[in-house]
Amino acid sequence: MILKIESNGTLDYDINYRDSIFIAGEQIDAIYQFNSYRFTYRYMWIQKDKFDFGIGFTAKIRDAYIYLDNGIVSPSKKNIGFVPILNFWFDYRFTDKLSLLIEGDALAAPQGRAEDVLTALTYNISDKYKFKLGYRILEGGADNDEVYTFSLINYAVFGFIIEF
Repeated sequence: MILKIESNGTLDYDINYRDSIFIAGEQIDAIYQFNSYRFTYRYMWIQKDKFDFGIGFTAKIRDAYIYLDNGIVSPSKKNIGFVPILNFWFDYRFTDKLSLLIEGDALAAPQGRAEDVLTALTYNISDKYKFKLGYRILEGGADNDEVYTFSLINYAVFGFIIEF
C-alpha cells in the first residue's frame, strides 16, 4: 500500500520536530508518507455454509517519511523497518451474492501499534468476480525515545475482486 499525504497551513501550537522549533501561527508545508509492503499467511480455521473465519500472520515492511518546512528549516526523517502483525478474516454470507467482509491486520506492543481494518459489503457477479464497497481505518504509531508519531486515516473503499 502506498500512502502519501502532502499538506500546508498554519500551526495551532508550537512543534519541536528533530530539534527544530515550529512556532504557532507560522505557515508550514508537510509530507507524511507511510508505505507498507506485506506478506500474509492465513489459516482458514472455520469454513461453513454461511461464514468463513481465518487467522494468520502478516510480515510488514514499513517505509516511513516525515518532512516539515517553514521556509527557514526543513527537517525530515526516513525510516524503514519490519513490523509483525496478526491477521484476521471474517466473511458472513447473507445470500449467495451478498456478504459482509471484515478483514485486517492489527497488533499493539510497547514499541507501538498498527491497525488496518476493512469492513465491506461484497457482491458476487460470478464465481470469480465480485465488487466490494466499504470503510477502512488505518491507525498506528510509536512513542519511544526516538520518535512520537501517531496517525488515524479512514476512508471509503470501492474495489473489484478476482478469485483464482
